[in-house]
Amino acid sequence: MHEHHHLHNASDECPPTGGYCRTHELNILLLAALYAVSRVLSRSLAFNDTLRDVLRVLHDEAGLSRGLIGVVDAESGKLAIHTIYNPDGPDSDNAQYGPGEGIIGLILERPRSIKLARVADEPRFLNRMRVYEPELPFIAVPIKVGGNLQGVLAVQPEAPEDGLLEERAQFVEMVANLIGQSLKLSLDVQQEKSTLLEERDSLRRTVRHQHGFDSMVGRSAVMRRVFEQARLVAKWNTTVLIRGETGTGKELIANAIHYNSPRARNALVKLNCAALPENLLESELFGHERGAFTGAVEARKGRFEQANGGTLFLDEIGEVSPAFQAKLLRVLQEGEFERVGGSKTVKVDVRIIAATHRDLETAVEMGDFREDLFYRLNVMPLFLPPLRERIEDIPDIARLLLTKIGADQRRKLTLTDLAQRRLASHDWPGNVRELENCLERAAVLSEEGSIDVDLIRFPSARERPSPRPLKTGPAAVNAPAAANSDVDIDDPSLSERERVIAALEQAGWVQAKAARILGMTPRQIAYRIQTLNIEVKQF
Repeated sequence: MHEHHHLHNASDECPPTGGYCRTHELNILLLAALYAVSRVLSRSLAFNDTLRDVLRVLHDEAGLSRGLIGVVDAESGKLAIHTIYNPDGPDSDNAQYGPGEGIIGLILERPRSIKLARVADEPRFLNRMRVYEPELPFIAVPIKVGGNLQGVLAVQPEAPEDGLLEERAQFVEMVANLIGQSLKLSLDVQQEKSTLLEERDSLRRTVRHQHGFDSMVGRSAVMRRVFEQARLVAKWNTTVLIRGETGTGKELIANAIHYNSPRARNALVKLNCAALPENLLESELFGHERGAFTGAVEARKGRFEQANGGTLFLDEIGEVSPAFQAKLLRVLQEGEFERVGGSKTVKVDVRIIAATHRDLETAVEMGDFREDLFYRLNVMPLFLPPLRERIEDIPDIARLLLTKIGADQRRKLTLTDLAQRRLASHDWPGNVRELENCLERAAVLSEEGSIDVDLIRFPSARERPSPRPLKTGPAAVNAPAAANSDVDIDDPSLSERERVIAALEQAGWVQAKAARILGMTPRQIAYRIQTLNIEVKQF
């Protein structure tokens, strides 16, 4: 094979032939083309999409036609034709070259630039693509990334050799270097993207395992029924209302439903409706525009927009006011709302999971909760039983909690049989949350990590907090209790809480009898006992 090198002195060319002028003109032309190539490559990190544009620039602005870019296959070591730009004829891009096959195969054997003044003079030139003119020159250069051969760039000048083949070859080498740099950046981005995708998928598997139904504790018949209902509803976009006392694990069920649903790839966004005052609740859920209120220095998406395509978990849904319930109802019905301070309607696709420990039926009866919103939320109710109704689950739950507490304390914790029996004898008004607190307190007191019965301590009735108030106000905080049954329940100076307690005292804490004394239904007095933070005495 012959490699042709044409080196020219400007002093030799300029006077008789104008070679210096031609070299100067070519350099200006190639410099402009090089700038155009760099712009094409910097336009996008989508490397494959830019290669044909690079070859088009070489054809249109540098007079280098029939551009070819081949890429080395890492496994086979062969070079496959990736892109050909041949506006004068058909493109053929299915050819492959192994080391030593044709001119391009020689570059695979030993990466170096090859310059032919006339293709027809080189017998080893195969021309498998049938696109090159035999009477014209040919230039092929390696594309390297980090010193490793990644591909080949080949072009054919449009005119016969004019003594400037070397200058054109140097230009093609510069283009190949730019392509190599762009390819390295593209490969780095692809690798980083691949790593991030692997991490994302790994996190999804971990989260799905942590929040899966199989990882949830509950062998009792009542809990198996809850899990089965949750599995069924997880497959659909049905609105779910999770009912149950505080501490029964309503949020865990919401997690399991989301991460086992088709929406698991998108966000699960949570909001405790009782944790915020109503003016902030509206901004949190619906977002706000810039300048909507003092401190709103920029527009902000609300929880509904953040959960678009995913799931929104609204905890303590029974705590929102009737006025706010109307705004919430519109989103559930129409899937649209306006941000605070805005007029543009925002549409969202959100699956709603709500939770409450309130008796919403009584709240509807008393006018505290909109009936239409209740029916909109209560499409698929799930009732979580209190811990006292599934005592057989306590040993498994205790073991799981001790594993978690032990991980935090970096030691192994165990529970004796007597301690387990003591746990099973308690009524657990605070449910699983109270059980976790009890075990953590016992673990702190245990020096060796073994929790015996003497470390299982329950607060006395006087120490035990009353059930969480559902409404706050003067009647619910520091209200004096009726001391005995001699209080006149018709005394106008009594608060409502005092009247209810007095009636319960007179009725021996039988709720149905107290309801008759007050002229209420049993459901109405049960609702008042709950909302007025009255601890029911057991006899």
